[in-house]
Amino acid sequence: MTKKRKQYSEQFKFKVALEAIKGLTTINEIASRYQVHPNQVRNWKRKLTENGTAVFERKQDQNQKDLEEKEAELYEQIGRLKMELEWLKKKLPRSIEGKRQMIEPNLPYISIRRQCSLIGFNRAAYYLQPAVESELNLKLMNMIDQEYTRTPFYGSRKITVRLNQQLPEKVNRKRVVRLMQKMGLQAIYPHKRTSISDHQHKKYPYLLRNLSITHPNHVWAADITYIPLRQGFMYLTAIMDWYSRFVIAWQLSNTLDGLFCLEALKLALQQGKPEIFNTDQGAQFTAQAFTSELESAGVLVSMDGRGRAYDNIFVERLWRTIKYEDIYIKDYASVLELEKGLADYLW
Repeated sequence: MTKKRKQYSEQFKFKVALEAIKGLTTINEIASRYQVHPNQVRNWKRKLTENGTAVFERKQDQNQKDLEEKEAELYEQIGRLKMELEWLKKKLPRSIEGKRQMIEPNLPYISIRRQCSLIGFNRAAYYLQPAVESELNLKLMNMIDQEYTRTPFYGSRKITVRLNQQLPEKVNRKRVVRLMQKMGLQAIYPHKRTSISDHQHKKYPYLLRNLSITHPNHVWAADITYIPLRQGFMYLTAIMDWYSRFVIAWQLSNTLDGLFCLEALKLALQQGKPEIFNTDQGAQFTAQAFTSELESAGVLVSMDGRGRAYDNIFVERLWRTIKYEDIYIKDYASVLELEKGLADYLW
């Protein structure tokens, strides 16, 4: 059986030949250092010496033509890939959880950073841990949500009474308060603190007092609600046009951070621009990232004043409709099912 001949790269040959041309060491020393035969070193040195000038020769016609052809081919590939990427982004899941499930953390040739960039997903959102609650708490949260949707003017005391009428074991009001805070629920009635805001964030005046809304894109509004699943829960934010009641954009998230609200806003601004954007004073909407996105688009920012419990009533009615006509009926088992169901219902 013949021994397979060892192959050397062009870079390796050039390196050895250049060492030989320098003349600082003998051929045998070079051959020993690089583990090659001395005759190979001599041959490579000779070839480099004889053909070295060809490296600097300008083969104008053929080389230029080849370069232009390669450039044209590369630009064509870049254009095609760009169109394919834009098409893919339109087909991607809209929710943060849906995008998170697309990421493959152990993929050897594409990093997590690059995967997130390709699908337009914030890398920080990928590392957020999904919310986890006990089976009992999830059951209580679903019951609280249904009771709150029926009677949004009920506070923690009345909801606790209603739960204790339905459950075999008594529920402590403190637990109800904690779960309602986790769900982002508060009774709708005029009181001193309608939303929990961040005192470091800038507050904006309420611009809708005595304003007649006469055309689409006059006023947009946004809010957040709790969505129950069989094995957990999600949060839904939606941006609505007050004149047409049309839902312009929406996003799902498993945490109450402001990132998914910002994603929804960016999606909405791709489809149009309102004159006024109204929200409550929740920390998600008073955050600088959210308000600066509106201001840079030339949109006036309006925020509900304290004691104005019914300023965002149109979005509250939307939540009631969605839950009774879709969420409670279909009882979604997973985030992807929920996302698809909401897309079919809303659009």
